[in-house]
Amino acid sequence: MKRVLIWFLTIVIMFTASGCTGSSSEDSIKTTGMYFDTVISIEVWGSTDDTILTHCKDLCKEYEQLLSRTIDTSDISRINSANGAPVEVDVRTAEVIEKGLYYSRLSKGDFDITIAPLSELWNIEENPGNIPDQTAIEEAKSHVNYKNVILENNTVTLKDPKAAIDLGAIAKGFIADKLKDYLTSQGIEHALINLGGNIVAIGSKTNGENYHIGIQKPFDGQSSAITSVDIRDKSVVSSGVYERYFKKDGKIYHHILNPFTGYPYDNHLLQVTIISDLSADGDGLSTTCFALGLDKGSALIESLDGVKAIFVTNDYNLHYAGY
Repeated sequence: MKRVLIWFLTIVIMFTASGCTGSSSEDSIKTTGMYFDTVISIEVWGSTDDTILTHCKDLCKEYEQLLSRTIDTSDISRINSANGAPVEVDVRTAEVIEKGLYYSRLSKGDFDITIAPLSELWNIEENPGNIPDQTAIEEAKSHVNYKNVILENNTVTLKDPKAAIDLGAIAKGFIADKLKDYLTSQGIEHALINLGGNIVAIGSKTNGENYHIGIQKPFDGQSSAITSVDIRDKSVVSSGVYERYFKKDGKIYHHILNPFTGYPYDNHLLQVTIISDLSADGDGLSTTCFALGLDKGSALIESLDGVKAIFVTNDYNLHYAGY
C-alpha cells in the first residue's frame, strides 16, 4: 500500500518557509499532540500562560472520547452498537451530528455521515490493495443513508440497526472552531490551530500581516505547494485523493467513498480546498464539493456567501470559485 505524508506536516513546512510565525519581536508558546489519529498543533502569540494550551489539549481529549468511532465508550460507538435503540448523547455530540446531517442534506447524500459501513469495508488506511467483493459492497452501501439518523434534542436513533455513523469528515473542523472560541475567550488575538490539516487562524500575524498558507501539491513526494492562500481569522481545509489511498492495476482507490456506488469517487478531481469562516463548514464543504465534482461543486460555492474554493483537477490545473 502506498501511503502519503500527513497534510499537517506539509502545512507546518509551509508555515516555516513562509515566515508565518508572529513578528520576531514577540515569542510564542506552542503545543503538539496526537488525537483523532493525527497530529495536532496549536501556537499562540501574546501570552506566556501554558495552562491555556493544556486546556486546549484537554478539550481535544474530551472531544475524542465523545466522537471517535473506534473508542468503545464514545457517544458514536454507543449509537452504532445500540442496534437501533435510542441513545442519549452529550449536547456537543448532538451538535456535530446536526452539522453533519446539514451537509448530508445539502449534498443530497453525496456527503453522508452514515458512510461507516463502507469505510469499514474498504479500510483504505490499512488496505494493502484488496478491492472488496461486489456482494459485500452492495450489502454495506444498503445501510448508508443519512435519513436513517433521527436526532431529537440529545437523543439519537438509527432507524436501520446496521447503520453506523462516522463523523471523520466533519469532527476536526468542529473541534478546531471550539478551540478558537476558547482561545478568543481567553483574550488571545493571534494564534494558529492545526488539527491534522484543518488550519484555523485567529487574527493575523502580530505584525499585522496575513498568514501565508501553502496548499500541498497532490502526490508530490517533496511536499511542495501547488498554490498558497493568505488568510486572517479564517479556516483552510483540504480534501484530496492523496491523503489515504492504495493503487491497484494502475488505478487509485482513495478514502472519499461514494455512498451511491460503494466505490471511491472518480470525477477527475485530486483535491478541493475551502477557505471559510468556520472550519466545520470547511470540512463539510471540502468533502461535499469533492463529491459533487468541479461543475456542481463550483456552483455550490458561488451560491454561498463568504466561502472560497480551489479545485485541483487530475491535470493539475487550478479552478477557483467564490473569488
